[in-house]
Amino acid sequence: MAFRFVHTADLHLDSPLRSLSLRNPDLAALIGDASRAALTAIVDLCLAERVDALLLAGDLYDGDQTSMKTARFLAAELARLDAAGISTFQVRGNHDALSRLTRELVLPPSVTVFGEKPGLVRLAAGGLEIAVHGISFSRPEAPESLLPRFAAPLEGAVNIGLLHTSLGGTPGHDIYAPCSPAELHATGFRYWALGHIHQRAVLEGAATIVMPGIPQGRDINEAGEKSVSLVTLSDDGAVRVEARRTSVAEFARVPVDVSGLETRGAAVDAIGRALEAARADAASPHLVARLALRGATPLSFALRRDADLLLQDADLRAGGIGGIWVEKLGVETRDARAGSSGASADPVAELGALMRGEIAGDHGLRDAVRRLARETIDDLPPELRGLAGEDEAGFEAFVAELLEEGGQDVLARLAAAGTEPA
Repeated sequence: MAFRFVHTADLHLDSPLRSLSLRNPDLAALIGDASRAALTAIVDLCLAERVDALLLAGDLYDGDQTSMKTARFLAAELARLDAAGISTFQVRGNHDALSRLTRELVLPPSVTVFGEKPGLVRLAAGGLEIAVHGISFSRPEAPESLLPRFAAPLEGAVNIGLLHTSLGGTPGHDIYAPCSPAELHATGFRYWALGHIHQRAVLEGAATIVMPGIPQGRDINEAGEKSVSLVTLSDDGAVRVEARRTSVAEFARVPVDVSGLETRGAAVDAIGRALEAARADAASPHLVARLALRGATPLSFALRRDADLLLQDADLRAGGIGGIWVEKLGVETRDARAGSSGASADPVAELGALMRGEIAGDHGLRDAVRRLARETIDDLPPELRGLAGEDEAGFEAFVAELLEEGGQDVLARLAAAGTEPA
């Protein structure tokens, strides 16, 4: 008889939103509730598949911003599993260690939350003996590996390890409880249920190592369909891992080719076609699209100048399609006439080349933009300051984007009013 469980991590309930709330409150509300909807979908999956257990590999919460309302919601969802005889095993991650409610919340008796010392729970599933091992973060920082602290595998049992870890390090993620896949394979455990990295990964070998990824994306940097793992451990020791979608909404970067288009109406039609194709490709009930208009077109300046109006047109097209939202529209086009030279060359295009070269490289200008950006960021609410990057490299990229976008806006307004074809 097989032992079956659902493995997930990184729900980040109560995760603060950034740019979404600035433009579209309805979209912000959808994404704000999506992590809760994902948890409900996870519990529904456990019940529908009649699994034996749910494994939560850390970061259920999002730091110290968790409300008691959200904590009660979590307890109520886990109570549904308790009523069905399904066990829950949880370790705390770096964000959970920050939550004031983590240690105070009363959970159903079928929920095991592993503490700061390594723990082991033994289960029986038909002819299988299962040993679930886990250890939680005691503090938000965990610079040393937690792997040496785990108990040795229980002889004769199928051993499962529950660990929140950055593995060897991943771009965009800090180092937490580092360890290598080779070290995990060498433990003698059959399955490692990991959390922390928001991208899905399955590594086969002596152990099956799974990072299920975040079950619900929160912004464009967590694009695509999101899922959890449905795992079956067979009597013969075989492990089958299936990805099951849990995302209510998924994010996508949607390119729109406007090459050669000469009217705004044609550009809006191209946007509509791109949105329809993206909606058809998306598996989740809702799609949040970031549009990028690209290509060489005589409309380039006009498209940039009227980007706010194009965004309204895109919203209307999205509303007609249904199940799709436009988060942002960017114009990355170039003027189809930019390669002309001699007396007939477009002076605005020439100025553009100058701005992208000598002017953009001027250290005085860049320093002035840095100072202005820092002053503005300091006046923003804390939850919005990440818009300018999470570190110095991110901030420099933000400054470069300001210079590029600002220069293009200037050029768009300098373009002759009569250049747009009727």
